Amino acid sequence: MGHILAVTNQKGGVGKTTTSVNLAASLTETGRKVLLIDLDAQGNATMGSGIDKHDVEQTGYDLLIGHANIRDVIVYAEAAGYDLLPGNSDLTAAEVELLDKDDRERRLRAALSYVQNDYDLIVIDCPPSLSMLTVNALAAAHGVLIPIQCEYYALEGLSALLDTIERVRASINPELDIEGLLRTMYDARNNLSNDVSAQLQEHFGEKLYRTIIPRNVRLAEAPSHGLPVLRYDKSSRGAISYLALAGEYLRRHAQVLPQAGETEVDRAEQPAPQRSHL
Repeated sequence: MGHILAVTNQKGGVGKTTTSVNLAASLTETGRKVLLIDLDAQGNATMGSGIDKHDVEQTGYDLLIGHANIRDVIVYAEAAGYDLLPGNSDLTAAEVELLDKDDRERRLRAALSYVQNDYDLIVIDCPPSLSMLTVNALAAAHGVLIPIQCEYYALEGLSALLDTIERVRASINPELDIEGLLRTMYDARNNLSNDVSAQLQEHFGEKLYRTIIPRNVRLAEAPSHGLPVLRYDKSSRGAISYLALAGEYLRRHAQVLPQAGETEVDRAEQPAPQRSHL
């Protein structure tokens, strides 16, 4: 059964979509079967996967409102190598129309039950708000990954997100867990970045991923070419960082996700060998 991961932060511009696309692509490199769901009305994850959001026949809107079944909405993003449930501006209407629907918080969860066994991992790119679409993602997910930029306002609003996660866990999805926090757009030359990073380490401990995503030109350029950075420039710092993130993610979920032969992702960040005490 596929592990479902919601990538969310109500603060925009923190690398949420970049993380969703590139984590999905990096895990695909391991031979895992991955589905990326674009729940953001901006449709950036769709475009960044090489699919024109204006040309898709059906989106997450049609799925959530009940106009289509999930297998009809999913398309193969050949440029990225994974399956995609596309999104575009139609999702804005879903926010309103869902209010009148029965079981409105669990619609995505119900739909995913039909395809969950087809995938090793399902990544959900959430909108930058604590909306009904985000609640649907949290209701369906096993874990939440929170990209966070190491800047002055990084922690602002984080408590509201954590409260929402706790409410969803208490009332809708008891399996929901905070998978971790990911430092993005990191500049080691910036004292503020280092200070915020230290605060995150102090507050969240092991929940903070060791992998850090740096500011990187190739990472910023890749979406304009409709490609994950791994397919755009495999040797860039951005690509190497997301390969390392995928490796760390797999090690955290070694008992949940199926094993695969060693790949470049597995070699991207190997733990230090332990010395024998015998």
